[in-house]
Amino acid sequence: MKPWLLKFWNDEEGLGTLEILLIVAVLIAIAVIFRKWIIKWFNDLIGKAGESFDKTGTDTEIKSPT
Repeated sequence: MKPWLLKFWNDEEGLGTLEILLIVAVLIAIAVIFRKWIIKWFNDLIGKAGESFDKTGTDTEIKSPT
């Protein structure tokens, strides 16, 4: 039993996949925990970009060169 346990403990096959899955799980958990803050930040960012675009006074209409 002990040799099998040592072999299992030292076996690194598939370890990269496990690490990636753990990182993804942590990122998803962080996103779920801070989802309200992230949504508010994103909406504020888009709102500021829209206000900045409106202040430039550029014509958003594309005119054909005819």
